Amino acid sequence: MLPNTGKLAGCTVFVTGASRGIGKAIALKAAKDGANIVIAAKTAQAHPKLPGTIYTAAEEIEAVGGKALPCIVDVRDEQQITDAVEKAVEKFGGIDILVNNASAISLTNTLETPTKRVDLMMNVNTRGTYLTSKACIPYLKKSKIAHILNLSPPLNLNPVWFKQHCAYTIAKYGMSMCVLGMAEEFKGEIAVNALWPKTAIHTAAMDMLGGSGVESQCRKVDIIADAAYSIFKKPKSFTGNFIIDENILKEEGIKNFDIYAVKPGHPLIPDFFLDEQPDIITKKVEALGATLQLKEERPKPQTKPCSGAVEETFRIVKDSLSDDVVKATQAIYLFELSGEDGGTWFLDLKSKGGNVGYGEPSDQADVVMSMSTDDFVKMFSGKLKPTMAFMSGKLKIKGNMALAIKLEKLMNQMNARL
Repeated sequence: MLPNTGKLAGCTVFVTGASRGIGKAIALKAAKDGANIVIAAKTAQAHPKLPGTIYTAAEEIEAVGGKALPCIVDVRDEQQITDAVEKAVEKFGGIDILVNNASAISLTNTLETPTKRVDLMMNVNTRGTYLTSKACIPYLKKSKIAHILNLSPPLNLNPVWFKQHCAYTIAKYGMSMCVLGMAEEFKGEIAVNALWPKTAIHTAAMDMLGGSGVESQCRKVDIIADAAYSIFKKPKSFTGNFIIDENILKEEGIKNFDIYAVKPGHPLIPDFFLDEQPDIITKKVEALGATLQLKEERPKPQTKPCSGAVEETFRIVKDSLSDDVVKATQAIYLFELSGEDGGTWFLDLKSKGGNVGYGEPSDQADVVMSMSTDDFVKMFSGKLKPTMAFMSGKLKIKGNMALAIKLEKLMNQMNARL
């Protein structure tokens, strides 16, 4: 881990989205130097699924030696931003560093992204970053340190990063374009940079996106905190950079990156917007929840149902169905199975009572899973975890990943019978 130097003692760091995850980790790293931290986030009361509030974050910051100012800030609300900046200046005398970390995500394609979700991403990611920067810049100009750091990716125009989640990409790239513009606009006065992880980072949000078991394929938030800290130590002339966490830490002399892994030695998911491993780009996009349009031509199903392990598996699945299962799932799954006893099968958990069958479902499938019949039987009987099947390439998933994760939970309940 990157050691603290005390360089940020007495500095005021304004962090959006600092109640949990990456924002809180960056805040805690600075707090260990004795920095003043403005926790600008909207969680004042505990979220049912996501841990942490601005007040619990403040307690943690003060416990490690920092001073904390928790402020309720929804970055969509310009007045809340302005109020928080004024409180920070009143309490701490100025602002030295701004971290634009608050972000909204929906990995859905154009037709499946509701307008309110588009507005949320644009308003939190791009507009929120722009307005928070605008409010802090007059005070940053007076600082000797003067850094703005946006948690946003390099501007990679490879269409693969647009086609599955166009709105999200536009919103994140808006944050990166703020770096491009403001670095040039305030050159010599304020350093403006972007930081992005090389791999998936384990946060509560990632658990919601990736489902159970995803943490073993992630690094801890500490790597982003250490990378951010190394940027803050640099002069104002270090500006306009799109930094990858691992790269800057290598420059700092860090050689052992296993210390940042949740499970050292386990394969890691590469992050979005980086083309260093193009062979697994598509797999990873699908794995983390991109809702793809199901328009690909599918092989024609066989005309007769097959007997054997697959049919037996579906029979047991059918016996396990109930109105409660259907109500809890609300999805149609299509299985394209290769090998002996293969063909196209469906599991309808939308219609009353549920249904399974051979061939195409009556309504369009929400999720399409392609795999061999052997792996299908192993997966439903608990001998092959869907996450491992996916990561090893044995299972291909197209469609709504959140519904795919629901099926994984259902499988776990059925395993005893299979």
